Amino acid sequence: MIYLFVLTVGLAAGIFGGIVGTGTSIMLLPVLAYAFGPKQAVPIMAIAAIMANAARIMAWWRDVDWRAVAAYAIPGVPAAALGARTLLALPSSAVDIAIGVFLIAMIPLRRWFAARNVTLPLWSLAIVGAVAGFLTGIVASTGPITVPIFMSYGLTRGALLGTEAAGSLAVYISKTLTFRRFDALPLDIILKGLIAGSSLFAGAFIAKRVVLRFDADTFRLMMEGLMLLAGLSMLWGAAVAG
Repeated sequence: MIYLFVLTVGLAAGIFGGIVGTGTSIMLLPVLAYAFGPKQAVPIMAIAAIMANAARIMAWWRDVDWRAVAAYAIPGVPAAALGARTLLALPSSAVDIAIGVFLIAMIPLRRWFAARNVTLPLWSLAIVGAVAGFLTGIVASTGPITVPIFMSYGLTRGALLGTEAAGSLAVYISKTLTFRRFDALPLDIILKGLIAGSSLFAGAFIAKRVVLRFDADTFRLMMEGLMLLAGLSMLWGAAVAG
């Protein structure tokens, strides 16, 4: 029954993440921690995230911006390995506040860019890749940071989802290999990750049918609404914890 519960939540998380480009870890990680314990949850989620991102790449293969992927992933891969090895534990409330403020601030900033036909330059993705890669090595996911950055670079719909997934895939592979090197990824963890990831994989292809029904403006408005809700929820969580 516990595996059925994980697969059910995983399918819902895969569909949601396949539409907005992030959120799978936020939805699935607490379930994995409940089912298998917190120590196993993060490496299991790393395996599942690889499958989720691989599915998004396959679903949007023709729309992926590979130059953006390279700019993000080249510094992100070693940064993720460094993050996975570090013993530094960032205060969770500080991380919540920083990401929450960032998400809310990106909404007017992206609109300001769009009104003036300004997009972020390619090199800026390298800076994001280094920072997000390191943080991804420590925490479960930094999708809330990377998705608005790729949007401000000028990507939307399938191009946004596929490109962000390809960059994240490289980072998660680096993180997973580091876990494996330090014996934090035994065979039973890999199998549990594959089971959880199978539902995320299926959810990404179901989500594609939903995304194709949106025009670019509707998709951007939906993303901004989700960014606002996510940002406010993180600030609320930090306030409650504090």
